[in-house]
Amino acid sequence: MSRSWTLDPEYAAAIAADDLHASLAPAHLPVGDVAGRRRRALVRLGLNRRTGVGEGVTTTDYRIPVTDGEIPARLYTPTDWTGGSLGLYLHGGGWFFGELDDFDGAIADLVRRSGVALLAPAYRLAPEHPYPVPLADAYAALLWAAHHGDVLGADPRRLFVMGESAGGGLAAGVALLGRDRGGPQPAAQILLAPMLDDRTVIADARIAEHATWTYDDNITAWQALLGADAAADEPASMYATPGRAADLAGLPDAFIEVSTLDVLRDEGIRHAQRLLAAGVQTELHVYPGLPHRWDRLVPDIALSRLAMAARVRAMQAV
Repeated sequence: MSRSWTLDPEYAAAIAADDLHASLAPAHLPVGDVAGRRRRALVRLGLNRRTGVGEGVTTTDYRIPVTDGEIPARLYTPTDWTGGSLGLYLHGGGWFFGELDDFDGAIADLVRRSGVALLAPAYRLAPEHPYPVPLADAYAALLWAAHHGDVLGADPRRLFVMGESAGGGLAAGVALLGRDRGGPQPAAQILLAPMLDDRTVIADARIAEHATWTYDDNITAWQALLGADAAADEPASMYATPGRAADLAGLPDAFIEVSTLDVLRDEGIRHAQRLLAAGVQTELHVYPGLPHRWDRLVPDIALSRLAMAARVRAMQAV
């Protein structure tokens, strides 16, 4: 008989001390309720939003051309930056919520700690802009960064993709597009709790008990991206759902991070295994007793510090 899993004690104590239980408890929102989840996201983002980027980081806003107009993008650089590698950072939000301002503090923190610049495009959100729009926007940003290294002060040979959650899925899709369209090919892919596979629909009660991103949230996100009539048993584009890609050979080195109480855990682990089987150098981290993107709420516990150190090392290695 399988027993339930428990939260990391330090995480549990931290959210209890800050009285975050009510805010983190999954609301009973029906599948497909994007508007309700957007309202809930505003509360959760407010719990961990940093005001501004803070000291040591400079931001510059750009407009990136896409097939039918332009999208905003923001470059984050260390104030003493003299050039080097550059990461294309794709924020999370299930493809249906989140603006650059919501992630300013988190992106700037990565830049400050690593000394590596990040370019974050404001890709358009589903369901108003379903697949392929978010991925096309992300790939357009990669192309733009690769061709504007002189403006950005970046070495195009050291351009990598990095993303969290839905943004991690986009980053993996961008890596596939770079390979299949003949470049530019990112030098590395850093995927944090990535959304990779629309077939993650059957709940594991041991995870569901602690999930902050629920199975219903996950189904809603994929329906927003692929269409409400999309069925998990029907093949979707591998660029939208990299977990379905038959061939992962020739992709850039990968860094993948998951946690044991995250709905997305198994698809991240499978992706790492399949990348390794395809001959792609891959580093996988699995953090125990923690839900989806836990460190956003409790950045100072031991496992959050450990995870941040690993991400920074991966960024600096490019």
